[in-house]
Amino acid sequence: MAHTASEATGGRSRNLILAAMIFAVAMTFIDQTIVSIAVPEIQKELGLSSTGVQWAVNAYLLSLAALFAYGGRLADTLGHRKMVTLGVIVFAGASALCGLTPKGSLAEAWIVTFRVAQGAGGAIMFPAALAIVVQTFALRERGRALAIFFGIAGGLTAIGPVLGGYLTEWTWRAIFWVNIPVAIIALLLIVISKPTTAHQPARIDYRGLVLIAAGVALSVFGFQQSSIWGWSNPGTGACIALGAVLLVAFYFVQLRTPSPLIQMSIFRIRPFLVENIVLGVAMLVFVPVFFFSSEYAQIALGKTSQQAGLFLLYFFIGFVIAAQIGGRMLDRRGAKLPVTLGCALAAVGFWLWAGKVPDLDFVSQVWFIIMAGAGMGFMLGPASTDAVNRASRLSYGEATGITQTVRNYAASLGLAILGTILVSQMRSRLTTTLISLGVPSGRAASQASSLSQSQGGHGSIASIPPFVRLDFAYSTRTVLQVMAGIMAVAAVVAIVGLRAGVQEESDATRAEPQANPSPPVQGGTLPRPDEP
Repeated sequence: MAHTASEATGGRSRNLILAAMIFAVAMTFIDQTIVSIAVPEIQKELGLSSTGVQWAVNAYLLSLAALFAYGGRLADTLGHRKMVTLGVIVFAGASALCGLTPKGSLAEAWIVTFRVAQGAGGAIMFPAALAIVVQTFALRERGRALAIFFGIAGGLTAIGPVLGGYLTEWTWRAIFWVNIPVAIIALLLIVISKPTTAHQPARIDYRGLVLIAAGVALSVFGFQQSSIWGWSNPGTGACIALGAVLLVAFYFVQLRTPSPLIQMSIFRIRPFLVENIVLGVAMLVFVPVFFFSSEYAQIALGKTSQQAGLFLLYFFIGFVIAAQIGGRMLDRRGAKLPVTLGCALAAVGFWLWAGKVPDLDFVSQVWFIIMAGAGMGFMLGPASTDAVNRASRLSYGEATGITQTVRNYAASLGLAILGTILVSQMRSRLTTTLISLGVPSGRAASQASSLSQSQGGHGSIASIPPFVRLDFAYSTRTVLQVMAGIMAVAAVVAIVGLRAGVQEESDATRAEPQANPSPPVQGGTLPRPDEP
């Protein structure tokens, strides 16, 4: 009689596997935010151009987003433990080399190249790690397990700026070297816990890989550059449009490929489709809120970069606590309640937070920051878990690759759109303020445009004029109000699209690897899990 991985593995061993996977992915989450704190020091010591230092930050995120789908497919076809191990080694090796970036003419190309390698390692590692957690825990235990997984991982995203601030006081190189001991612990835990998962060898669709990697990379690059080039620059629109065309081409190519990179039939599973829509909408907010709240703390409240990092920890107090409750709600009552409740709570939290932002009083904002974080904590883990649960046991890596591609793509879009709103609002308010101070309208508009692009001016935080701080606060209020509206839309999608009830274990989710796996089905049809 066949046993599932969760039945064959004791509770202690399962928890050890969970710990191993958390340590593995910890590096990817820390690196999403830690580098931005050290940018001034990196640029100063290495003599990087402004474009070069932007690429030192963006190259990692771009590589990660472009290769997630490929990483998920590799995990399902070559083995999840093998891909996690490879990903950890690549990520740690690239981190070490980033920290060893030489000064001089090679510096820019060196650090950007190995930041791309870090992203590739993360893209290989993350889908495989999540697939291992999903296969290790039974369906009724996954909500709790993945609540811990996403709660800790999410918390590390907030710790990144704080940790980066302290490490940079020693040397900026330490922000990369800190990944090495984390990787060693992860590798030791993998060796000790020996996670066993199902996978099925298949051909890799390299044509699809080129199309999706180029499509995601080009469009995400366009979104990233929109804040630098501006939306009026034809290059911005051209990158986004060409990326979109390649993604459309990818979709149609996948329908005609015998062993596709992504089996498009998975989107016929209604909960999977709806959860990905919810995640896509929510990610317009989740990653950008770190950036905008940190900017607000530094520019409007006059905090240091380290204090701004601590500012974000309040968000994660709510996030981590609610993530644990949301995971248990998923196990007991299904995904609809925690996802809908979380989206609605986040919408209310962001709206109330926005109302307090212009007061420039941090204490009055704390509870609303915690509320917004709690809303995101309620919905993020259950939505991600429910989406992956709908896949065949042999396609968990692929499903994770899809959800992570959606999340990263949406986060890039959110940063571009919300960043444009912030700059536009800042420019308008500064122009009005300068005119009221007696500056001629033409000159006021010019100065406002310059100040809004530099987000308050150059030099120390103390040098920012009080009226700029206040105008930035009001502009941030608008951004947070838009975030509230976005989360309200996510709540409506969850209410309308999701069905109440707990998902039942099905043949598809219990499927074990075959001794002699049959060739892939034409068109890549997935077994259809039962829907509640």
